Amino acid sequence: MTFESRLTRSPDPFDTDRGAEARAQFSDLSAPVQGLINGAAGCSPYLSGLLSREADWIRPAFDDPEGAMDALLAEVAATPYDSLAPDLRCAKRRVALLAGLADLGGVWPLEQVTQALTDFADAAVDVCLKRLTAAHIRRKKLPGFTEDDAETACGMVALAMGKMGAGELNYSSDIDLIMLFDQDRLTEDTYDEARMGFVKITRLMTGILADVTAEGYVFRTDLRLRPDASVTPVCLSMGAAESYYEGVGRTWERAAYIKARPCAGDIHAGAGFIETLRPFIWRKHLDFAAIQDAHDMRLRIRDHKGLHGPLSLDGHNMKLGRGGIREIEFFTQTRQLIAGGRDPKLRVRGTKAGLEKLAASGWVPEDHAAKLYDHYRFHREVEHRVQMVADQQTHHLPTNEEGWARLASFMGRDVSGLRRELTDRIEDVHALTEGFFAPGHARTPKEDFGAEITARWPNYPALRSARAVEIFNRLRPEIMGALAEAAKPEEALLNFDGFLAGLPAGVQLFSLFEANPQLTRLVVDVCATAPALAAYLSRNADVFDMVIGGGFFSDWPGAQGLVASLTRAMSEAADYEDRLNMARRWMKEWHFRVGVHHLRGLIDATEAGRQYADIAEATIAGLWPVVVEDFSAKHGAPPGRGGVMLGMGSLGAARLNAASDLDLIMIYDADGVEGSEGRRPLATRPYYARLTQALVTAVTAPMSDGRLYEVDMRLRPSGRQGPVATSFTSFQDYQRTEAWTWEHLALTRARPIAGNMELGAEVETFRQELLRDKAGGESVLADVADMRARIAAAKPPQGDWDAKIGPGRLQDVELAAQTVALQSGSPAREIRAQLAAGVGSGRLSDADAEALSTAAGLFWQLQASARLLTGGELKPEELGEAGRRLILRETGYETTDRLLAAMGTVAETADAVISRLLSGAARETNDDKSQGSN
Repeated sequence: MTFESRLTRSPDPFDTDRGAEARAQFSDLSAPVQGLINGAAGCSPYLSGLLSREADWIRPAFDDPEGAMDALLAEVAATPYDSLAPDLRCAKRRVALLAGLADLGGVWPLEQVTQALTDFADAAVDVCLKRLTAAHIRRKKLPGFTEDDAETACGMVALAMGKMGAGELNYSSDIDLIMLFDQDRLTEDTYDEARMGFVKITRLMTGILADVTAEGYVFRTDLRLRPDASVTPVCLSMGAAESYYEGVGRTWERAAYIKARPCAGDIHAGAGFIETLRPFIWRKHLDFAAIQDAHDMRLRIRDHKGLHGPLSLDGHNMKLGRGGIREIEFFTQTRQLIAGGRDPKLRVRGTKAGLEKLAASGWVPEDHAAKLYDHYRFHREVEHRVQMVADQQTHHLPTNEEGWARLASFMGRDVSGLRRELTDRIEDVHALTEGFFAPGHARTPKEDFGAEITARWPNYPALRSARAVEIFNRLRPEIMGALAEAAKPEEALLNFDGFLAGLPAGVQLFSLFEANPQLTRLVVDVCATAPALAAYLSRNADVFDMVIGGGFFSDWPGAQGLVASLTRAMSEAADYEDRLNMARRWMKEWHFRVGVHHLRGLIDATEAGRQYADIAEATIAGLWPVVVEDFSAKHGAPPGRGGVMLGMGSLGAARLNAASDLDLIMIYDADGVEGSEGRRPLATRPYYARLTQALVTAVTAPMSDGRLYEVDMRLRPSGRQGPVATSFTSFQDYQRTEAWTWEHLALTRARPIAGNMELGAEVETFRQELLRDKAGGESVLADVADMRARIAAAKPPQGDWDAKIGPGRLQDVELAAQTVALQSGSPAREIRAQLAAGVGSGRLSDADAEALSTAAGLFWQLQASARLLTGGELKPEELGEAGRRLILRETGYETTDRLLAAMGTVAETADAVISRLLSGAARETNDDKSQGSN
């Protein structure tokens, strides 16, 4: 498409004589294009000179500007060594003219203008590197290399930084480069001489690009973003740079690498280097400390440039000043730094793409992102016109009437309207960004309390650094005010004290609180209600990431959705150990979500139990292929059909509490295969035994991010004496001929959760067949009665508030439910379904089933709440007011006295039902009813 067909605007000529002179030179072109030339030349002496000098080149370019640009880039890439300097300067003039006119006429949007300037910069740097390395090879200044190596610049690479890296070069921009070389392409004997050659090539390239001659210049080139620029050579090895960033890299350098891009030379090596820096740039946790670093950086820039104070348009710096371009870029990049470690979608270079991704992920309101980019585009267009006047790298608005008149003409505006719009946009940018970098002051608490407790805070690990203290002091009024408003302020403060004492460090977390005030209220809620959850938070403060990372209050994804989520999270990890740590972080975040939802009444104990079980199932199912892959790398793939992991006990019944461990059984089918095939092959039986142990270790091992769960495998055939993994054939034989009643009871809740689910389906079919075969067994009631008596003797209840242990309480009811399920041959796993099976088979009356169901529900509510609140026993007198309220809310009673009385009544009724069941009384009663009805 031609220029004329896409013209949407045109500047007004400020200098009418100069404009008319340029227009006359192109009198053969269409009137609209002549009008553009008239305005451009009349506002910019620089463009006027380019139009005169490059008239023959620009004339055909008006017919196909993109084609002209492509042809120019191809010519640049073919530039011979001897004419680099003049040819690149000629190309720069033509790009500046084409891009300038396309910008002024609205032919190209801002993004296409800046990309064209960037594409030329890439091509200029690349051709310089390749021609200079080729020349050095010919002169034997790069030992060990041949002329073919010049195409990859012998391992040299230019990293484009800042606006060049993002494809956003401004009209008169300089270019920021970091020059590196790949030390792996050198030998010990050639290293020193080659390194000196690379340094010289860098200096020669900089001269070719930046020196001002009669032909102009190509790009002012800045190499100061390299590591420790005051003492390091202008080109350094990738290894040295990596060591620097890993050791002493700072937040501003992390931010700089968001836009970093290999643009010239050995692109592949450059991309590999940036990939090695990924953990440095993108932290695994939400990094809110970056906000303070960015804010400090902004203040230092303003101090250095003298840009503080209220807005004054005359001379205002559109890049660095209040409400300027840098504010928008800092806002975008800092948000990316905060969350990009966890959300790879945010790892984009451009400002537009960055704001769009942040909005899509919920980090920035969509309307804010749209406004900021609209302002950004306007700011950049103003910046371009200020620079086009004389091709100067300036960002300042005019300081006199003539300057404002010229700028207004350049934009086709009147001065007063332009000044009003600039003021409005600058102030709006400031309003949208300043609150993020400099949050408002916290409230003053209604009263001062807890001086004795707060006096010891300075000795805590989290408050040992000056920076942590500074941030916490800004937070303290808000925290103390919220604690003072709790139902029991002293209890809340005491629990917060425990939370604070357990924190290993404070800067990151306090920065997160400052940027997200809603978390202060959440911490107060937790501290006022659940000491155990508060202690958990102090050990695992990174779970706050999930609260503000999006999705914390979205619909529950279910077990399969969680498996997919865990798989995605682990795919970001570099190695096996990292995957296991990632799994731990993932589990803790979801575990915390369930606890908070339960605490706040968003879900009840029943739903919390299901969700905890979903998390555990997803953890095992997600880890299984990771463990198998790692194990197979050493010992070969699993022999035969593989294995399936069964969830037993509460996991099999899909109901866990906040402190549950996991009961597991491994069953495998070798399908006649005697062993594995790998570097260190194993016979089938030890293969699966060691594979199972590897999974258990992956779950239970304490690592830098803690452990996942405790695992109990005593429900496997023969208990502790049996192998940790059992073949399917042996499992079937054992269950049919050797298993005890308690093992058949355990099977009533067995459920395949991970591994080969086709094998799992066969195991499930066998389970159901076995339960049908064992239904009505003569010894079941006697065995269970004996088991019940031994349990009671071995582990008496821990007081009246023990929800789990004791006659008619949770464990007792679960045992009864499993008993009637086994007697009935029912495949049901959940208590209510098992009790219903007992009614259907005549083992229980409706009233008895209802009594047991009521007991199961009440005592589960208490057990689940106790594990959430305290992690152990339930002692209402030690819970605190908020904890007692949660217990009463969960159970529906008005006072703890009434609840305790109900516990006694419900347990007594359930105990009577269970005792009758196990003595045969329930069956006799049902038989009598049956006879009476005939």
